[in-house]
Amino acid sequence: MKRTYLALTGLALGAALLPGGPPPLARAAGLFDARPVDSSRFAVLAKPVARDGWSLLVLEQLRSEGPRCWEPRSDGLIDPSLNRFDFTGICGRYLDSNGYSLRIDRTDLATSWRLRVLQRGNELILEATSPSNPNELVVGRASLPRRDSEAFVALQLDPGWELQRRSFGAQSLNHIYVANNGNLGQLIAQSGGRPTLPPPSTPPLALPLAASRLSEPAAESTASVPVGRSRRARMVPTARMVPTAGTMALDNENVMNTPGRTIALQVIPFQE
Repeated sequence: MKRTYLALTGLALGAALLPGGPPPLARAAGLFDARPVDSSRFAVLAKPVARDGWSLLVLEQLRSEGPRCWEPRSDGLIDPSLNRFDFTGICGRYLDSNGYSLRIDRTDLATSWRLRVLQRGNELILEATSPSNPNELVVGRASLPRRDSEAFVALQLDPGWELQRRSFGAQSLNHIYVANNGNLGQLIAQSGGRPTLPPPSTPPLALPLAASRLSEPAAESTASVPVGRSRRARMVPTARMVPTAGTMALDNENVMNTPGRTIALQVIPFQE
């Protein structure tokens, strides 16, 4: 099946390169059709990866007789029972973008959109992303009972989304669509129109030493301070910098010993 599929695709792409035709990617996206599937024979799953990552996995029960490819557990997780027997001809696995893709409004978006699973608190989100569109497009979700490296989490597609099988002419192909017949813009709006990734937080910038002089208080004038035997002036330095990341922490003694440093002094009259 795979060789026939690749051969047919290669011929179609070659035809798309002929003069006077639409761009190859546009022709390739329109090459394939889709057929409905029996959803009871499929499971859309989130598989734990490494320490805190997730990947999308679609399983298909090819034969009703024989062992089950997956089994629900009492804790709400999914047991990957296909790992305990030779599942050849019994279970179908769709592991990455070669096995599944997005189809919206009867258009194959495999070349421009990708599916991924993210965790937000105790919820897993199945979303579609595209380099050309920064907005979030939620496809499905699931509550996360707990994380178990040996178990999967069953994802539920949002209303309007379903699984379909890619087809080429009369031939069914070994590729699954996560499909919706709605309009792409409307689907994004229904998802809230939020950006796919939150904007990075910008830490506050510390003032450099030279710029900190702009915030120092101006020196008080000493012209109005009377000078005599009964009144003397006591000079108290007021410049002090609060230590911050990326700046030098200076106290009064360090400031007084800094060559060329202009210091604002406060004049306090002394009373005998």
